[in-house]
Amino acid sequence: MSRPRLLYAVTHPMTARYLLRGQLRYLTECGFDVGLVTAPRADLEAVVDAEGVAAFPVPMAREISPARDLLALVRLRRVIARFRPDLVCAGTPKAGLLAMVAARGAGVPVRVYAVRGLRLETARGMRRRLLAVAERSAAAKAHRVVCVSESLRRRYIELGLAPADKTAVLGAGSSNGVDAERFRPRPAGDPGTARLRRELGLPGDAPVIGFVGRFTRDKGIADLLAAFDGPVAARFPEARLLLLGEFERGDPVPAAVRARLCSHPRIVRGGFVADTAPYYGVFDLLAFPSYREGFPNAPLEAAASAVPVVAYAATGTVDAVAGGETGTLVPAGDAGALGEAIARYLADPDLARRHGAAGRERVETLFRRERVWRAWEVELRRLLAERGIG
Repeated sequence: MSRPRLLYAVTHPMTARYLLRGQLRYLTECGFDVGLVTAPRADLEAVVDAEGVAAFPVPMAREISPARDLLALVRLRRVIARFRPDLVCAGTPKAGLLAMVAARGAGVPVRVYAVRGLRLETARGMRRRLLAVAERSAAAKAHRVVCVSESLRRRYIELGLAPADKTAVLGAGSSNGVDAERFRPRPAGDPGTARLRRELGLPGDAPVIGFVGRFTRDKGIADLLAAFDGPVAARFPEARLLLLGEFERGDPVPAAVRARLCSHPRIVRGGFVADTAPYYGVFDLLAFPSYREGFPNAPLEAAASAVPVVAYAATGTVDAVAGGETGTLVPAGDAGALGEAIARYLADPDLARRHGAAGRERVETLFRRERVWRAWEVELRRLLAERGIG
């Protein structure tokens, strides 16, 4: 039997490099011929080397750009004509829309739109309406809309973006699971953790609140600063906030917040980190005040590392964090409640250990990456079989 041909589309190769790490290689080893279409950026070469897939560079703009989007659509049609896929799977909003339009126009037998979050949840006005139109268009042209969490699926249906019978969540959710071995908890007294603390300038006995993500409004970075400067500082003045990530031009934080984050004497900015695994050994807990997610990776990495999570009860995050079991969920936008929940863990190390251990167990049961990969393979083969392609 011939190998089914799968063309995977994402807007930026960073998505494939970090959010799909290992999945494309797994599908190749399972018998698919896999091609990746994405923007021609520096990460693309690393993805090709790591995943062993064919690459088709197509410039795509993350924001709405009619002229560039039309050119990308033409190029996508050429890629499809050249690769002749049996199945096109697209994730990220722009690649999802363009790839679904191109694939339907070319008569690709199976079209899957992977929804990893809803940018429109925190958008307003005309921008929100345009994003909704794009989502409905991508979903309408797909045979299957795979949402990476159940709360995201419910929200997608509530907003009228796709009918319920077209949507699905594979397994317990997540787009790629987590490498449970790489994020295995560090033992007490681990010399690597101690060395990393010294390199970051963290006092040996100072409790550390960690954050991993983009420094944007949607990620709640301003709320985290308010929580740290409020309830946390009042009860634990020796605590440190360790931020891993960078400021972004899109959805920027207020200038005053940025200035405070850069000048605060007890905030450490570690920048963008390619391998976050060692840093979880430094964290006493992860703070994750994001306003919208699909299925966030940082809380899953923290759970795998036996680190409890304090987070907003937002779409996607409520699937990644089991409130009262692996962490604490507080109302979105309530910086005071966020700070109190952080302080509670710092004041009760036994509670932090229990919730951390429960997080690790939950990852082992539901979110090992091999389990997620297998769920995707089964679903893709099922869709192909429905159309007589094996």
